[in-house]
Amino acid sequence: MTVHTLNQLLLVCALVLLVAVAAVRISSRSGLPSLLIYLGIGVAIGQDGIGGVEFDNAELVQVLGYAALVVILAEGGLGTKWSEIRPALPLAAVLSTVGVAVSVGITAAGAHYLVGLEWRQSLIIGAVVSSTDAAAVFSVLRKVPLPPRLTGVLEAESGFNDAPVVIMVVALSQSGPVEHWYLLIAEIALELAIGAATGLAVGWLGALALRHVALPASGLYPIAVIAISVVAYAAGALAHGSGFLAVYLASLVLGNARLPHWPASKGFAEGLGWLAQIGMFVLLGLLVTPHELGDDIWPAVMVGLVLTMVARPVSVVVSTAPFRTPWRERSLVSWAGLRGAVPIVLATIPMVHEISESRRIFNIVFVLVIVYTLVQGPTLPWVARKLRLGDDSEASDLGIESAPLERLRGHLLSVAIPVGSRMHGVEVAELRLPTGAAVTLVVRDGKSFVPSPATMLRRGDELLVVATDPVRDATERRLRAVGQGGKLAGWLGTNGNGHSR
Repeated sequence: MTVHTLNQLLLVCALVLLVAVAAVRISSRSGLPSLLIYLGIGVAIGQDGIGGVEFDNAELVQVLGYAALVVILAEGGLGTKWSEIRPALPLAAVLSTVGVAVSVGITAAGAHYLVGLEWRQSLIIGAVVSSTDAAAVFSVLRKVPLPPRLTGVLEAESGFNDAPVVIMVVALSQSGPVEHWYLLIAEIALELAIGAATGLAVGWLGALALRHVALPASGLYPIAVIAISVVAYAAGALAHGSGFLAVYLASLVLGNARLPHWPASKGFAEGLGWLAQIGMFVLLGLLVTPHELGDDIWPAVMVGLVLTMVARPVSVVVSTAPFRTPWRERSLVSWAGLRGAVPIVLATIPMVHEISESRRIFNIVFVLVIVYTLVQGPTLPWVARKLRLGDDSEASDLGIESAPLERLRGHLLSVAIPVGSRMHGVEVAELRLPTGAAVTLVVRDGKSFVPSPATMLRRGDELLVVATDPVRDATERRLRAVGQGGKLAGWLGTNGNGHSR
């Protein structure tokens, strides 16, 4: 590759990124998941589009897709609050295992009897499309004001169900007949157990190290957080476990460990997540050949109808039966089973293994994802309102960044009061911070001043709070409690973790 060719390639990549970033604005206004726009960019520059780029390397797409999914799952885990996901773990685990099995069986039956595919191909399609997509769920759900418990269920499910589905698709794509289904179930259970143990261990050790080792520059913390998440994936995979489950759980632990310079780490992970989504979706758009999709549109629509109207609702009903979940919540969870890049990436696995009709499987999955993302994504807020599950009253959480003061044995907390925070109108003295903590500076409208006990805080203020090591965690809990419950947080029972005592 010459320098001139490299310069041209860099120009094209930069223009694609700029167009993709601008497309986020369109996505936020229209309610369409941004993945559709990114896929459209890939199709537009592909062999049937204006770019005329010929690209058919399914193996490269699979490898890069896996790498992108690692980053996306890491970003999702880092942004998930333990207080929201903890009550949802049992239901999410059942949805990710029993629910996936039910969905695979029903969808495969539909593909076999309605489309006429052989059972192996039908089971592959059923497994591929039964995984909800982490990128789609994380991007859409965080714009919908749902109760925290429901958000926790859907986010945890999307983080967990990639693991068993990947194992299933790989097993079904191997050459030779699939025998001893009970051994496959045992293998899935073992890989999930190894992945979970690895992820929790790496996350805990990584958080311990980052909290006790002062790095020389704040910009190193975000890099270290992402590196630890990737280590969890690699360690889980090398131990013959589920790397995807390992990276999600490790990131979940890191995201709730109150690490130094946490907002910077979270922002860095979010940026990498966007970059991974853009690159993955554009590559998937390049891989598809639009003029070959015509014969697979109606089969995709029929399989999608079975998945959306039968398989997903039945799997939700079966999975939620032991938990006595209200029917309104069951209905929303059924409709919120969003698909995205994960099914399309998984559809490249049978192509790499050269399974019969693997190209048709890919085309059906691609069309299904496009059609039903167009239907489900924009209508999810409307469905939530109709089911009266919207929660617009939820208070905005504070943005708190911590910087260790090693020699002073303390921490400097930078607190941003967002719009909607119930800390608005609270006086400094009414914060009732623990002994050893104090608000030392307030920045308001670009001007800074030292507050008095009677200074009233406002939305948009930024506070500098100094806390000694022993009361650092208690100070942050108290600040979050006031942000959620106002000056009466202590009497109302708000504990700063999103729940009441």
